[in-house]
Amino acid sequence: MKIIESDFSNQIIKSVESRLGNIFFFKHLAVVELNEGVHFDMSNASLIINELNSYFGNSTPYGVVANRINSYSVNLIETPLFRKKAKNLYAYGVVGHDLGSKMNAEMENDFCISEKVDYDTINEAFNGVNNKIIKRSSFTLN
Repeated sequence: MKIIESDFSNQIIKSVESRLGNIFFFKHLAVVELNEGVHFDMSNASLIINELNSYFGNSTPYGVVANRINSYSVNLIETPLFRKKAKNLYAYGVVGHDLGSKMNAEMENDFCISEKVDYDTINEAFNGVNNKIIKRSSFTLN
């Protein structure tokens, strides 16, 4: 299910379309839906990461949900480089919609600093990542 077809669509604050796919911005997180066949690596990551940094700034913790509605690849070896560029990315989630994307989400789990990144539905991922950010924000304010 695309994020614009979900119960969260009325909470979208901003959306950006690029040659890699679409980014939907919310208060504490962004949902990224990459296009079919994209290979996400450091040569093109700046298209997404620059949008995230521009929207969330340099200090606000935020989360990203990769909604795998299409088949694409990610260079997982470059995960530490992605993290370096997205300095205040605090939580990450991946939604797999078929067997292949679920397997990819499970593999991404091994490369991420979050405790759980693979989710079965967009609702589960949105709520899980959003709650991590809200807890983080509450903790840093006290």
